[in-house]
Amino acid sequence: MPKATAVWLIDNTTLTFEQIAEYCGLHPLEVKGIADEDVAKGIKGQDPVSSGQLTREAIEAAEKDPNKRLKMAAPKHKMPSVKLKKAPRYTPVSKRQDKPDAVYWLLRNHPEFGDADIIKLIGTTKATIQKIRERSHWNAAAIKAVDPVTLGLCSQLELDLAVTRANQKRDRQVRKAEKRGERLRPIEETVGGGRHPAEAAESPPRNPDEGAPASDEYALSAELEQD
Repeated sequence: MPKATAVWLIDNTTLTFEQIAEYCGLHPLEVKGIADEDVAKGIKGQDPVSSGQLTREAIEAAEKDPNKRLKMAAPKHKMPSVKLKKAPRYTPVSKRQDKPDAVYWLLRNHPEFGDADIIKLIGTTKATIQKIRERSHWNAAAIKAVDPVTLGLCSQLELDLAVTRANQKRDRQVRKAEKRGERLRPIEETVGGGRHPAEAAESPPRNPDEGAPASDEYALSAELEQD
């Protein structure tokens, strides 16, 4: 509380009204009224030193120089940043019945959208998307494709941004797939002789007599023919 801090500074320091007023965000006349007990009666002073807002050295330096202004002390401990979780999109009750129509329109006109993209855009559920995709929704016969912008479930800017992000995500996936394909070594480099393993397995076994010397029976026939 600014006034509680001003009360403590008035009671425990020799700072000027202007210095206290600037630090506490008050008017100098208001600080003078606190000192005269015309303002903030009954407010207990709050020590800015014990709370880490000011240091004793800073107060003493300002007491020696009336033109010096007090500044908030740097925190002694760095607080971890807390990322606030974004709340799910709220849809008025009167428009919730239109969500299946919007889901059907997105499935038909934007195949690049994943379930997560549709959920984030219009605030539906994965189960609803799956049922509409499989035509197993309880009201499947009455569902018709309607632009979610027309239904008021999202703005045109939000839809355009979602389309851009989905296309960028798809392009990244394509590039990754192409890079994986380029790293694959040709089969000729991994199998000796340049023959595919399937070809080697399916080729008929070699005739054991192929390329071997002729048998005695064939040799005798050749001699008789010569005679």
